[in-house]
Amino acid sequence: MVPTSHLLAFIAASLVLIVIPGPSVLFSVGRALALGRAGGILSVLGNALGLLPIIAAVALGIGGIVAESVVLFTIVKVAGALYLMFLGVQAIRHRHDTAAAVGGAAAPRSHWRQLGQGFIVGITNPKTIAFFVAVLPQFVDVSVGSVPLQMVELGLIFFVIAVLSDGTWALAAAAARDWFAKSPQRIATLAATGGGMMIGLGGILLFTGHKS
Repeated sequence: MVPTSHLLAFIAASLVLIVIPGPSVLFSVGRALALGRAGGILSVLGNALGLLPIIAAVALGIGGIVAESVVLFTIVKVAGALYLMFLGVQAIRHRHDTAAAVGGAAAPRSHWRQLGQGFIVGITNPKTIAFFVAVLPQFVDVSVGSVPLQMVELGLIFFVIAVLSDGTWALAAAAARDWFAKSPQRIATLAATGGGMMIGLGGILLFTGHKS
């Protein structure tokens, strides 16, 4: 178990990182605007589930290899950014289908697919890998027990905070979307806006934070 003092300090650090609007918030809001409440929440949950393999990898020392390798880090970063941009383009292309679905004229998209898309975005976020590699060890006390288990404990706490925070942002965005849903043209525009946010976020991740 992580000592209480270390645990509280980590929770405070995680809150600062997660609650302040950043990439994960933009992703959550963009998906909620494009897909609605269910799509937004499933995307948030999938994105958070993508953290679990990263947490396990960091606890086992694998995450450090990726974070320190220019080639591996770049591959993960580019793949994640391009996938985000792809999702954004799809949201814009299918904006009229989204408007029809809101009006009940089309079948909703697969929930499993929405969950899976969020998972891919989460697991290909290199900044999360870098954060866990750099931060988790600082809150571990080697004198009180297994270091990998303490890292897993801290990672799961981060997971819970991320789901609650990003889920709140997604619900807020979905509420605004429901108001816009009174007009098919408005909802199509809103879906395209969400897609544009995801494309922009992909571009930001692609062209910032280069390893050197």
